[in-house]
Amino acid sequence: MELKTYLKEKRELVESFLGSYFGPEDAPRVLFDSMGYSVQAGGKRIRPILCIAAYEACGGKADNIVPQAASIELIHTYSLIHDDLPAMDNDDLRRGKPTNHKVFGEGMAILAGDGLLTEAFVLLADPRYRHSSLSASAVIKIIYELAFAAGAHGMVGGQAQDLLSEDAEPDAETLSFIHRHKTAALLSLSVRMGGILSGADKAILDKLNLYGEKIGLAFQVVDDILDIEGETEVLGKPKGSDEKKKKMTYPRLYGIEESRKIAKELIDSALDALSAFDEKADPLRAIAGYLYERKN
Repeated sequence: MELKTYLKEKRELVESFLGSYFGPEDAPRVLFDSMGYSVQAGGKRIRPILCIAAYEACGGKADNIVPQAASIELIHTYSLIHDDLPAMDNDDLRRGKPTNHKVFGEGMAILAGDGLLTEAFVLLADPRYRHSSLSASAVIKIIYELAFAAGAHGMVGGQAQDLLSEDAEPDAETLSFIHRHKTAALLSLSVRMGGILSGADKAILDKLNLYGEKIGLAFQVVDDILDIEGETEVLGKPKGSDEKKKKMTYPRLYGIEESRKIAKELIDSALDALSAFDEKADPLRAIAGYLYERKN
């Protein structure tokens, strides 16, 4: 398979849906402008694509779950808007554009993030967006699992520890907690969600979950490295922001070369988790390599 073509096709599916989703507003226009500004700012759409790829690995057809996959992107985008706020990471650039609060102000950016977070669950619960092949029990399960992975038990918990750990001496246990929760929780859920929607059994879900956990951690390790070695124009966000804020990162604890080795080991473990899958899982295998080699 040609990964570049696969990513493009699936990204266009997700972006086409997101572009058509927000209809007549029953809230102030500026709120929807702010939400749309960040949702439509581009990005890799890797989380919904992982969901789709896992669904296909289990024998499903991508078109059946585009709305459900897109809901993950709404949550991811909300997290970026809030991450960039002055009270959090205080960044001016995201995906090569001014951050949301720089364009719409801090108050509206907070509300746009709130709106996207809650809209994700509106989308998941709306029967108009549920394909006939998807069971109600599977949809209920992904609503629970997505809320768990995105909230205090997952991403938000990791963000909180990240804030608390600024300027602290790095240690392996805290670093692992931050990355497993802040980044890996939602990435891993994206993969598992595809399996749940397909009706996969526990053995398959466990393998998908392990793959997701490993690539989720590798994704963040590579992110930490790129913050040092990347270029702002390629990253689409300021280079060196982690160092400036004295964030707890893999390079800060282990150094660049050891961090790169850790990322490679994580990717290898992710690929091992897919050993029982046939060629329908090739997109997942290719995405693992892409996450390790990426430059932004």
